[in-house]
Amino acid sequence: MAGKVWFVGAGPGDPELLTVKGRRLLEEAGAILFAGSLVDQAATLFAPPGCEIRDSKDMTLEEMSAWLLDQTARHATVVRLQTGDPGLYGALVEMTRPLTAAGIEWAVVPGVSSAFASAAAAGETLTLPEVTQTVILTRVAGRTPMPAGEELEALAAHRTTLCIFLSITLLHEVQRALRAAGWAEDAPIVVVQKASWPGEEKIVRGTLADIKKRCQAEKIASQAMIIASPTLGAADWPTLARSKLYDPAFGHRFRKASAPSEETSA
Repeated sequence: MAGKVWFVGAGPGDPELLTVKGRRLLEEAGAILFAGSLVDQAATLFAPPGCEIRDSKDMTLEEMSAWLLDQTARHATVVRLQTGDPGLYGALVEMTRPLTAAGIEWAVVPGVSSAFASAAAAGETLTLPEVTQTVILTRVAGRTPMPAGEELEALAAHRTTLCIFLSITLLHEVQRALRAAGWAEDAPIVVVQKASWPGEEKIVRGTLADIKKRCQAEKIASQAMIIASPTLGAADWPTLARSKLYDPAFGHRFRKASAPSEETSA
């Protein structure tokens, strides 16, 4: 019987941020194909003795598909270990289509995205009552063009939280797009490089005006998340709009409403 291929999200870099299910599958795997250019190799330390481990950084899509198919003929559990979550910028569908065509069973185990790991590292929230309730995960056009209507300038016009992937080398384009969308020069920006990576994480705070210079000073040119959001720095604001879920004046099926309240001090 042919084996099953599991596409496992390795998370942002810290092996401890693997899901329990992801780690169990690594411990059971007969073969692991991991993204060595992005996934910390420590994640493969959970592999059992004798497991066939292959780094995919020098492989084409066709070579990766052939390797996975070959391993399913010999192992019950085959893992494709991907950075972050397999569904975000991970070529998931391109890799599953050949498996489906060959009659090979596959499944996905989600992982922690670098967008959330970066916000956590910086101690920031991506949503805030009466500030923004929307998070946009996107990137700047490079070798991969953006579909019509998804240009960063158009998305930035919504003035919501932007988590911008794969764009640190195009930070000047990020600045241009946000300015064109009307963002102020003092709008806060946070850049996190290698979020959660033990001993390698860098956090750079700045504004639309100076974030590029600050990143250049820290020599950040790869593997970085750019967060632009009206929520940044909220921990230091003098007042915050209160979350209705925990407001005494807001009742629900587990708690009766009591005295009204308007705002809470930070």
